Amino acid sequence: MRETTEAIVRAITGSVAAPRSLLLGRYDDHGRLQYTGRTVNLARTASSTLAGLLAPARPGHPWTGWSFSAGWGSRETLNVTLVEPELVMEAGFDIARDASGRWRHPARWHRARLDLSPADVPRLESPPR
Repeated sequence: MRETTEAIVRAITGSVAAPRSLLLGRYDDHGRLQYTGRTVNLARTASSTLAGLLAPARPGHPWTGWSFSAGWGSRETLNVTLVEPELVMEAGFDIARDASGRWRHPARWHRARLDLSPADVPRLESPPR
């Protein structure tokens, strides 16, 4: 099963001028921006659209120093570029989540949600225990 929902773009693979995939986040109940998952590789048209909407992160980005796995169970890390937390996107996810509430499988980018701010994105939910 899949659902469509919003997330905040916080980092990318590739460059700001040509993003390849997006690393996504949501705020938890304590106001901390948590990693929730990433997208599959973007189509060229999506990458071009997003390039004009992303800005490199300023100092103090909450994910500075973090590393991200290249895949489920992989020890390989992604080379990421942090971006400003201004862009909200709509994406399709399957409903499988890990114990932290992160999406286990990559999302599919649908569209930028320029009508929403990061404060409008649903909070990170932990799955029932």
